[in-house]
Amino acid sequence: MERADGLAAISEEPARLTRRFATAALKLATNTVAGWMRAAGMQVRHDNVGNLVGRYEGAHGATKTLLLGSHLDSVRDAGKYDGPLGVLVALACVERLNARELRLPFAIEVFAFADEEGLRYHTAYLGSNVVAGSFDPTYLSLVDADGIALADAIRAFGGDPAALTQDARRPDDVLGYCEVHIEQGPVLEALDLPVGIVTAIAGQSRLEVTWQGQAGHAGTVPMHLRRDALCAAAEFMLSVEQLAEERAGLVATVGQIAAEPGASNVIPGRVTLSLDVRHQDDALREQALEALHDQAFKIATRRHVVVQWQTVQESRSVLCSPWLIEQLERAIEHVGYAVHHLPSGAGHDAVVMAGLTDVAMLFVRCKAGVSHHPAESVMLEDVAAAIAVLESFLASFASDGPTL
Repeated sequence: MERADGLAAISEEPARLTRRFATAALKLATNTVAGWMRAAGMQVRHDNVGNLVGRYEGAHGATKTLLLGSHLDSVRDAGKYDGPLGVLVALACVERLNARELRLPFAIEVFAFADEEGLRYHTAYLGSNVVAGSFDPTYLSLVDADGIALADAIRAFGGDPAALTQDARRPDDVLGYCEVHIEQGPVLEALDLPVGIVTAIAGQSRLEVTWQGQAGHAGTVPMHLRRDALCAAAEFMLSVEQLAEERAGLVATVGQIAAEPGASNVIPGRVTLSLDVRHQDDALREQALEALHDQAFKIATRRHVVVQWQTVQESRSVLCSPWLIEQLERAIEHVGYAVHHLPSGAGHDAVVMAGLTDVAMLFVRCKAGVSHHPAESVMLEDVAAAIAVLESFLASFASDGPTL
């Protein structure tokens, strides 16, 4: 918990926690964790996209590796536990193994992924995509708000964008991936449980929708002759909310909007907005997207504006591995807590890692289900429980039983 406090003080902004991909703040956070990893007896390296990897070798003859971890980047004005907690819990378990001079029949690698949130380039999972071998090279030409291309940011961070494929892991070498993460929801708190097992992660679509109308003087263009892009976008945003309310399990969000030219006395001529749509059933998510697409073009036709619909990123729903779930069940029971299963509506690096290997997730109770906000909070006792469960999970993994 002290380490989480320390990492929270490492930010691009003095008054709030913001750590974007390939920034000086992320470099400092990564180097800080690297020091803790070395002290825990781990071999430390950075890959070409900026992921930090701490490796704790297995017993003599071990040929497989179990992957643990989460991410160190953040959203803007973030809380201190989303991402870092998973790295620190995994690190704590390795520290305890090292203190006992204990080696398991497999190696452990703790990943601190460099980009999960996608704040800087609006493409989530850059770090885990490299590890899973699913990085899209077209992303290298993306530019951030300052006009810096992703390829140049990687170089400035110490990596080689031309060598990203070399950092992909081989599925045959990996046992699985387990990620500890705050729940980001209120279920565990309502049940008074410190931890829970994730069964599935919802599929997600991220889009950019652009409305092109006609800018004009706010005082001279009659209302019936206007082609107001912002009004069209506003009508669409309300239809997004309405559709999500009508369809069980669907969540849809417009989180960003930019109106141009952005003057108080000018009719907005162009508006760009983000659209985030999620559902555990991919078919239902795709049906919702089709309905929203049709609604957008109906609004555009009626209001005499042009709409452009662009998919930025898409991830299918992921089922966590039944055999890893069983291992977590045994670990939770061994530590002495009730087992509870729940889905995740939020995306995680485990979504991408599922393309490489079997995945599991352990959720930790968070206060009021608040995340992506400075009020993000977890209890000391719950973090201790998560460490104990992950320790037991490693033990059962090693010996096919809850104890070594």
